[in-house]
Amino acid sequence: MTNQLSLTFITSLQAVSAAHWSLLCGGDYPFVCYAFLAALEQSGSVGKGTGWQPQHLVVFEGDELIAAMPLYIKTHSYGEYIFDWAWADAYNRHGLNYYPKLISAIPFTPCSGSRLLLKDSARFPELLPLMLAAIKNHAQTMNASSWHCLFPSADLSAQLSAEKISQRVGTQFHWNNRGYKTWDDFVGTMNSRKRKNINKERRAVVEQGISFVTKTADTISPADWQLFYLLYCNTYLKRSGHTGYLTQDFFTLLGEHFAQHCLLVIAYQQEQAIAAALFFTDSQTIYGRYWGCVEEHEFLHFETCYYQGIEYAIKHGLQRFDGGAQGEHKIARGFEPVMTYSNHWLAQPDFQQAIDNFLSAEKGSIENYIEAAKGYLPFK
Repeated sequence: MTNQLSLTFITSLQAVSAAHWSLLCGGDYPFVCYAFLAALEQSGSVGKGTGWQPQHLVVFEGDELIAAMPLYIKTHSYGEYIFDWAWADAYNRHGLNYYPKLISAIPFTPCSGSRLLLKDSARFPELLPLMLAAIKNHAQTMNASSWHCLFPSADLSAQLSAEKISQRVGTQFHWNNRGYKTWDDFVGTMNSRKRKNINKERRAVVEQGISFVTKTADTISPADWQLFYLLYCNTYLKRSGHTGYLTQDFFTLLGEHFAQHCLLVIAYQQEQAIAAALFFTDSQTIYGRYWGCVEEHEFLHFETCYYQGIEYAIKHGLQRFDGGAQGEHKIARGFEPVMTYSNHWLAQPDFQQAIDNFLSAEKGSIENYIEAAKGYLPFK
């Protein structure tokens, strides 16, 4: 007798066990790990009052958890890095509500990867249509305008597109390890002027008396996490007028349950910590995520957030450095333009058609931009 499938929306990750969720995750991509998503919820970084209300879709076969998709009810578009403010404005001008909307995304994390988690990947063709139908029905029941899947893998995005969930493309800048064994191997692939500029930037940091300490896993102490949170808040206050999306408890929980994926680089001057960058890692990739400082110094940001990360990747044989959203300044430092994806379903057919027309035109512009950006890469 075959167990019946049950598709359910849960308002907290704690409704399922960490062990059962982990069986769905496959590889070691960090951002769908139970510990990471649970830390966001338990710390109050998402949840009541944040505009990110957990609404994860889980699929059971009998009592067995066989699939899941991170899902949130959004009442704004902050912290997504796929910009749809113009779409919300168009809804408003037509007397319609764009919010709430549903999104499958990792909050505050523009890093491509898994968005549909399966215990048995062979069941993807069976389960994807069922899960999409459940999301659309749920959206209509709660009067949500739309569903959006942000930064899925290229394969999932293509499969969603085949299911008539419209694809949008964007671009980021990622560093690729071409078999480098040392820093000099890396910069040796650049033309002379670019190589000299980068090495000059690095020397300038050293000449300011700044040194760096790299910490991983259990070597990151509670005091280090507290220091990083203060630096993170300070930088957000200067840039945005608020202390950031993430709470101090979030970073504490990372240290307690997620430390194996964490890399903290702390910059010191005269034995005083003046800046730090927090990266996450898996077996193939280093992800640049958050940064903070108390003082501005020439080239400090580039050294802390980029060059230290590249050196770590080379030393540990990581294949890629995902530097996050935006940042054309990364090109001169060896980060190459790559295409990113998102997929979008809108309940209103007229708006879906208008957005499809926009996405088609936008795709051509993005493709042209990527080709143009490649022309500015520093390599020989």
